[in-house]
Amino acid sequence: MSLDNIAIEKLNQTFSIENNNQSLNFKMGKGDIPVVEVKNEFSSALISLQGAHVLSWKPVGEDDVIWLSSDAKFAIGKSVRGGIPICWPWFGAHASNNAFPAHGYARTVTWQVKNTEALASGETQITFQLDTQQLDHSLLEMWPQATVAEYSLTIGKTLTMELTTWNNSETAMTIGQALHTYFNINDVRETRITGLEGKPYLDKTDGFKRKMQTGPVIISDEVDRVYLDTADDVVIDDSQRKIIITKEGSHSTVVWNPWKTVADKMGDLGEDGYLKMVCVESANAAEDTVSIAAGEHYSLRVIYKLG
Repeated sequence: MSLDNIAIEKLNQTFSIENNNQSLNFKMGKGDIPVVEVKNEFSSALISLQGAHVLSWKPVGEDDVIWLSSDAKFAIGKSVRGGIPICWPWFGAHASNNAFPAHGYARTVTWQVKNTEALASGETQITFQLDTQQLDHSLLEMWPQATVAEYSLTIGKTLTMELTTWNNSETAMTIGQALHTYFNINDVRETRITGLEGKPYLDKTDGFKRKMQTGPVIISDEVDRVYLDTADDVVIDDSQRKIIITKEGSHSTVVWNPWKTVADKMGDLGEDGYLKMVCVESANAAEDTVSIAAGEHYSLRVIYKLG
């Protein structure tokens, strides 16, 4: 038995769940990256241990809410196109060193499983942990402060994600973060995103000019925007169903679709994949980064449900 299979067997011995209505099991996924499969009476989910990256959340009787590219590449230390990547501990380019990876490194390192639980509600919960002091030296150089991130997923009729950052160092820290979710939609050309009306945004496609949203967000070209001071629910309506996003501890919302020209250059979005996805990211980014005092913590909590 290989070391990887021994590790998976140990995870199953410690954390697996098997009862009449719920199951949670670890197995080897694509690219020799371990994944955890979750099933209960409400929904199913697939999560990669690399990046604690949700690859699928599918309520019973529904199409997957999460989009994953048909050309997604799975490799150790590489981000995956689609799903719910975790951008942390910074969003976008690093504030002082452009050589550091965009959106941080949380999405490309292995998270540890801290706990699993079959809840009395019939939902299933799994909690991951990332301790920066246990990362290799090259990553520690990027983020030397002692920091622990915990990511709790509750899988049921809704998908609830809570990302908590603990500042275990002796000085304050500033973090940027986002749950960079790719949503599976029928056709982006027929999709309306509401809940951002009247909000200012920074338009990356136009030199980060500050603009104001009028009416629903309608996508007919490349869109890459950071909406500021956003706390209300956001609704994605693709004419087939509504996806409702509720959040706490997030002050910005990123909306992104690369459209055809950029998508063709990316090489891993799949043929016409841009028509089937839109990213609506619950974030603390740009002007809305978060300061965490020494010894304190901060939580970003997001819930997805179908309406």
